[in-house]
Amino acid sequence: MIKHVNKLVLQTLVLFIGFIAFGQTDTIVQKDTSEVIEYEQFLRVVENTLEGYYKDFSSTDQQTDSIIKALGYDEEDVPEFEDSIYCQRIAAMNEMSPFQLECNRDVVRVLKFFAKNRRGFTSVVLGRSKLYFTLYEEKLAKHNMPLELKYLSVIESGLRPQVKSRAGALGLWQFMYRTGKYYGLDQNSYIDERMDPELATEAACLYLKKLYGLYNDWNMALAAYNAGPGNVNKAIRRSGGKMTYWEIRPFLPRETQGYVPNFIAMSYMLTYHAEHNIKAREAKFHDFETDTVCLRDGLHMNVIDSLTQWSVEDIQALNPVYKTTYIPKTTPPQCISIPTEYLGRWIEMEDSIYALDSLIYESIVEEEEVNQEVTIHYVRSGQTLGHIAGRYGVKVREIMEWNNMRSTRLSIGQRLTIYSDGAAPKPKAAAAKTNERPKTPITGPSHTIKSGESLWTIAKDKGISVDELKRLNPGVNYRDLKVGQKIRVK
Repeated sequence: MIKHVNKLVLQTLVLFIGFIAFGQTDTIVQKDTSEVIEYEQFLRVVENTLEGYYKDFSSTDQQTDSIIKALGYDEEDVPEFEDSIYCQRIAAMNEMSPFQLECNRDVVRVLKFFAKNRRGFTSVVLGRSKLYFTLYEEKLAKHNMPLELKYLSVIESGLRPQVKSRAGALGLWQFMYRTGKYYGLDQNSYIDERMDPELATEAACLYLKKLYGLYNDWNMALAAYNAGPGNVNKAIRRSGGKMTYWEIRPFLPRETQGYVPNFIAMSYMLTYHAEHNIKAREAKFHDFETDTVCLRDGLHMNVIDSLTQWSVEDIQALNPVYKTTYIPKTTPPQCISIPTEYLGRWIEMEDSIYALDSLIYESIVEEEEVNQEVTIHYVRSGQTLGHIAGRYGVKVREIMEWNNMRSTRLSIGQRLTIYSDGAAPKPKAAAAKTNERPKTPITGPSHTIKSGESLWTIAKDKGISVDELKRLNPGVNYRDLKVGQKIRVK
């Protein structure tokens, strides 16, 4: 059973699978080479034409370059403006927005800080926005919500889906575990849907819509998104019943007092970045450069990388929902985002990818709940006893006792018996050696104890009951089965 595969072994296996998939030349009719070249060239022309069209259609870079050129900026220039210019631009934004985009001293102070000290950040998020903003706008439009809310994710996460705050908030929209769970964002050992761009954006829309319904004011909804409705309600009471953000702001938590000014300032920067001589950092991915493929089985990202040259790093970047480099099998099947440039290679190599993955990693069945008191857990790649114990709310030493383990080392596919609270068998006091019952000689069919086995798992394998095993093996200490020990099974 293979846990780790070095590069040389993986390359050898790739060649082997390639032979299986494309070898056997005596039985496979080779395709006409000229025909393959012809359709490949045709598809490349189509794909390049579409990519160029979408790039021109969606790009704001040309407009940015035109503004910067018209203003006569050199590359290193950092423009500054009078406060009245900032307020004039914010007023123009406010005319087209349901938000109260006020231009006051605090907003201008934050805006000037962003324009001078956070220029690199603005450039980076402009680049990242090319992957996420179309998705945001689509979701917000579906819910009939202000499109300016897309800028909220910039304040929350910097458009980084895997970023986690010190408080435990996670994802593009920084959901805490309970809030995410309430809005349908689940997680398990391999997946955390708070990091899924589409699911998290849908959840954020629902949550923000709910908050707006409570206060009928988008700035108040933003404050509640940051501090929670409880803190906003306290601020309303302390203000004497005021009902707008700017009126209750002095009574909000310190961080939330700066939240809406930050939102307005970042909205301004992403709208008027060209006027401040800021260009978008080159985007690693554009939304139109990706497609989806659905998986029929679990896969390891390093196997995908080895056969398609689509790197593990980029797989994770486009599919941040996965906590490890393993993509589990689910029902309905998992669908992953893939750059269009790798789509042809995926289609060609798909069968080989699954074949190589199954060759390297032994197929592991999912955990099996025998009844409400006993679960059989099958160890997966990357799991430790501590991880498994935390998942089931038990202690490491308990798992080791229940499974007669002398070491915390695990192997992929190893079966572990897990008991629910209060269901584990009680250990019996060890009898004094002078009073021990004589061991019964083994007669008839026997079984040799292996690492991780318990009386329960042996009984299940042999198709008999635990009581029958005990009757067949009087005098055996069932709490202390030794590896290599023999017991009767018939």
